[in-house]
Amino acid sequence: MISFSGFHLKSQTNLDSLFNIWQDKTKADSSRVTAFKLYIYKEFLFSNPDSAFNLAEEMLAYAQKKQYAKGMAIAYNIQGGSFYLRGSYPKALGYSTQSLNIFEEIADKKGIASLLNNIGNIYFAQGNYPKTLDYFTRSLKIYKEIGRKNGMATSLNNIGGIYDTRGNYPKALDYHTRSLKIRKEIGNKDGIAESLINIGLIYQNQDNYSKALNYYQRSLKIYKEIGKKNGIANSLISIGIIYQLQGNYPKALDYNTRSLKINEENGDKNRIANSLSYIGGVYNSQGNYLKALNYNSRSLKIQEEIGDKAGVANSLNNIGDIYNAQGKHVKAIKQCQQSLILSKELRTKDNQKDACYCLYEANKAIGNTKSALMYYEQMQLLDDSLNSEETGKKLHQMEFAKQVFTDSIATAEKERIVEEVHLEEVRQKNKIRNMLAGGGLVLLLIAGGFYSRLRYTRKSKAILQIEKDRTENLLLNILPADIAAELKEKGKAKARDFDMVSILFTDFKGFTSVSEKLSAQELVAEINSCFEAFDGIMDKYNIEKIKTIGDAYMAAGGLPVPDDDSVKNTVLAALDMQSFISKRKKDMDAKRKPSFEMRVGIHTGPIVAGIVGVKKFAYDIWGDTVNTASRMESSGSVEQVNISQATYELLKDDEEFSFENRGKIEAKGKGEIEMYFVNLKTEAV
Repeated sequence: MISFSGFHLKSQTNLDSLFNIWQDKTKADSSRVTAFKLYIYKEFLFSNPDSAFNLAEEMLAYAQKKQYAKGMAIAYNIQGGSFYLRGSYPKALGYSTQSLNIFEEIADKKGIASLLNNIGNIYFAQGNYPKTLDYFTRSLKIYKEIGRKNGMATSLNNIGGIYDTRGNYPKALDYHTRSLKIRKEIGNKDGIAESLINIGLIYQNQDNYSKALNYYQRSLKIYKEIGKKNGIANSLISIGIIYQLQGNYPKALDYNTRSLKINEENGDKNRIANSLSYIGGVYNSQGNYLKALNYNSRSLKIQEEIGDKAGVANSLNNIGDIYNAQGKHVKAIKQCQQSLILSKELRTKDNQKDACYCLYEANKAIGNTKSALMYYEQMQLLDDSLNSEETGKKLHQMEFAKQVFTDSIATAEKERIVEEVHLEEVRQKNKIRNMLAGGGLVLLLIAGGFYSRLRYTRKSKAILQIEKDRTENLLLNILPADIAAELKEKGKAKARDFDMVSILFTDFKGFTSVSEKLSAQELVAEINSCFEAFDGIMDKYNIEKIKTIGDAYMAAGGLPVPDDDSVKNTVLAALDMQSFISKRKKDMDAKRKPSFEMRVGIHTGPIVAGIVGVKKFAYDIWGDTVNTASRMESSGSVEQVNISQATYELLKDDEEFSFENRGKIEAKGKGEIEMYFVNLKTEAV
């Protein structure tokens, strides 16, 4: 939960009294602006941000007329907050920056620190985490300088929220614990309850639901003690999330419905829309798509009414997800395309990722693979962009292939006002000064907040599955399936001894002379064409490709799982490889283009196989069998498959093959070795 800096209004605040002070021309400028500020916050900002903007415009005109700089800063701050709540982040940033500039001009450090926090939240909502962290850190530094413990706790809380969002849970827990400690020291029960929710969220994101539930329940107890209805609603939603994640949908609905009731009593439209989205999410999880659609549509309607663009984008994605689940993929595409357009306008990368995922799923389901791939690639680019913006983030999200989905997807959680003020003596300047608390903007970041957390969990797991499949496919291009499985399970794979493996080597004859006739690009393309064909042949005969070394290709039959047919299949693979090269040479000769001729050699015997290296690790094999197989290749002839005596003995009774005894051939470092050319009988006739 990310907090905006500001102060807390007591429930007994008299709105009429505040408005009367604003209208009273005998009051000091600071008193009038303070009262009007509180009036706008309490009555309009969260329920009607558009009206809040207009009222702040009235305040701004007054402050400009009176040349009251602090009043202008407060007005701009409110206007920035109204755009934030409507999801118009570029405009929110513009107004908030104007407010910050004025606070800096008048050297109001408390106001500066407060605005740094608020601007950090705007960047957070846009997914710009490095800038968010920078602003929160600068705010923390100033609060420390002026000794404002409440502000320090807020900044620590916000920094913890960044690390939590990016998956760095140890750091997140550290910052939230420090924030909690300060809040306990100063007796800020509201802040204590907030910190408990945030710590619970860390455990939730790590799937430790029992601990998360414990923290949420403790938070709920405190909010009930202090009678803070918005806090109670927040805790109820958090508890509902846990029950939903655990599959306890009746309890999830119960807690979310109770939260909705409180929000309706408070008349907070943002929170009402949020609760409706959450209830829709529970019904979606149950497979009750009609009710899920109904609640999300009601949420969308409210968000459109109040101009909450970020909420609209979120709800459009939710509805698109529901249509995907129903198999109505064309409808899903329409909703999620609208969401993507809006998210691009808002520059919210995480929402764009959600929309791209929805569009990827829908297009994939209807067989539109080209569009599906396009949206998947967009999703990857957004992820890469988010990842590149935060140094070291991947280190905290490593799985086996040193990257999980990261970044996934961040959400802004919204709070209200941080400090206690007393309006009973609003006319007294010292009390007014405390209420002002530096003019910090009171914003409760509620638009899609809690529902976004559940979306984050659900979407991240789904996208993570895509990335996991992708990573595993890449891994299987490097390692045999059994070895890859062992490595993922244990973090390492033991070397193994194999009694009988057939090792295959190929090499292009006259490679140097042919390469001189080709450009670098042509040479690489030609080798790649051959090796791609060889890879397909290996798959056909279940032969394990070991590696390529320049123009040489090495493979092995009978590992990592021994196979009675591995010797025969290795020879068949070699014959297919020679057949491919012979045909390709004829085609290239007809085009008067350079081409390769190839030798192939095979030897069968015991080897040791295992993984070597830590970076760019590889599966490799060792033993005299490997060396002998290499000699079979170098002692062979083009267009022939040369095998050793050992391989011949294992195949000599197979009626599919014919053999030509070459006698004993001198092999480098091996002396004379009995060798045979092998062919299929049909080819030998």
